[in-house]
Amino acid sequence: MAERTKPLRCAIYTRKSSEEGLDQDFNSLDAQRAASEAYVLSQTSEGWTLLPKHYDDGGYSGGTMERPGLQALLEDIAAGKIDVVVVYKIDRLTRSLSDFSRIVEIFEKADCSFVSVTQSFNTTNSMGRLMLNVLLSFAQFEREVTGERIRDKIAASKARGMWMGGRPPLGYDLPNDGSRTLRVNDAEAEMVREIFERYLLLGSVHALRRELCDRGMISKVHVTRTGKRLGGLPFSRGALFHLLRNRIYRGEIVHKDQVYQGEHAAIIDLDLFERVQRSLAANARRHRGKSDRRMAKAPLTAKLFDAAGEPMSPTFSQGKSGKAYRYYVSTSLQQGVAASGSDRVRRIPAAAIERLLRLAVERWTDREADTFRTVRETRICDQGLAVRLQEVDPAHIALRLSGDERILNSGKTSCMVLLPVRFPLRGGSRQIQQGKRSCSPDPILIAALRRAHRMIERERGLPALSAAPSSPYDRFILQLALLAPSIQRDILEGRQPVDLSLEKLRRITVPLAWSAQPAALGYPAREDA
Repeated sequence: MAERTKPLRCAIYTRKSSEEGLDQDFNSLDAQRAASEAYVLSQTSEGWTLLPKHYDDGGYSGGTMERPGLQALLEDIAAGKIDVVVVYKIDRLTRSLSDFSRIVEIFEKADCSFVSVTQSFNTTNSMGRLMLNVLLSFAQFEREVTGERIRDKIAASKARGMWMGGRPPLGYDLPNDGSRTLRVNDAEAEMVREIFERYLLLGSVHALRRELCDRGMISKVHVTRTGKRLGGLPFSRGALFHLLRNRIYRGEIVHKDQVYQGEHAAIIDLDLFERVQRSLAANARRHRGKSDRRMAKAPLTAKLFDAAGEPMSPTFSQGKSGKAYRYYVSTSLQQGVAASGSDRVRRIPAAAIERLLRLAVERWTDREADTFRTVRETRICDQGLAVRLQEVDPAHIALRLSGDERILNSGKTSCMVLLPVRFPLRGGSRQIQQGKRSCSPDPILIAALRRAHRMIERERGLPALSAAPSSPYDRFILQLALLAPSIQRDILEGRQPVDLSLEKLRRITVPLAWSAQPAALGYPAREDA
């Protein structure tokens, strides 16, 4: 009896670089899939069976692997769900030789083959792989030449003062005659002039944004060819900075570092535009000088995200004494947008979270130099912090986890680790505390305790002064010096209860008897030494 043919599970991958024509009943993706289905059907005698799942990428370039359809395909291949990948042409899979090498590595590891319907090759031998590399080299060459040609055309057109597409700025409309010359929108042009003039009077983009929001002035509304409505929102600070620096309003076109005279009309005169630029430059120099003096480098810039996925940018505030305090703040909070939920953490003390992450990563990786280079992303979640690490050995890290720490997912040289952290409220800011820790001193509580002892020393040294401080806050701080010595020692060494903070001490009445204080402050039952 003849040996039964082993069934091969086949998946079809399709791709189209642009979104043009995807709304048609039968588009390019459908044509690629129909040809691939026919090819799979012709191989039925070889045991080929078609999987029902579609792996399609419409509107994605072949020069990148960041495509949802391709990523889903690679995940299913790694999971052992696919035996053969069928594509219409090899350049549908990728146009990058380096990406092709990574894809082939994934294929070989999962013992998966792939076939091109219109190109005959066999990836099981060296000659077939050589032919694939040759085909991909030409595909990559074609993509790069096309890109260079488009860039040269855009540069030449802008040198002639032509508008090369995109959303028109406030004050202009797209031409109706098919030309590339912007038309002035009189009503919006008057709004632009008013924004320039108000900035000179107020002298601050922050104040200008608040005034525009109070007056209900919004950004330009633009409707795409597909009917999608864009804009129509209150001005953000970034949008106002861009508007005030935009040389389009001087009737000019900018391409990289070059400025050309445009074909469109100017709506801001030269004197007003130059005065605004001088004011912006002066404010930037003043702000840069303050930042350099008061704000240290923020190693978590572009790496820290809140629970909603918003990036948290470094900023600082100045206390009454002139001391600068660093924070990481969500984008929406910096722009004055209300929070979507009352429990969402949108402001974190920078020094606290940097120290917490540095100690954790040093323990996980045994690295003390350039620790934050290993951290690719840190995201706030319900359980604490999800920390994605790169260039690490997940197995090595798994042996160094403690408490409730665990690996959420991992790759060959990367993994995401859950770091349990609590974010209790403290007034208008947030205090970071690790869920299970052996030592985590609270710098705010320690500073308050030391201040209390300094107040007692001053009172003893100056008996003429009243024993009770005049400020209610100082009277509260003075009580910390009356805590039991064991509790004060725990605070200095970071062994106090996790939820014991300065804010909690303000809400409770601390008994004078040392034996009763531990229970009131949340300590487990014990005997005081």
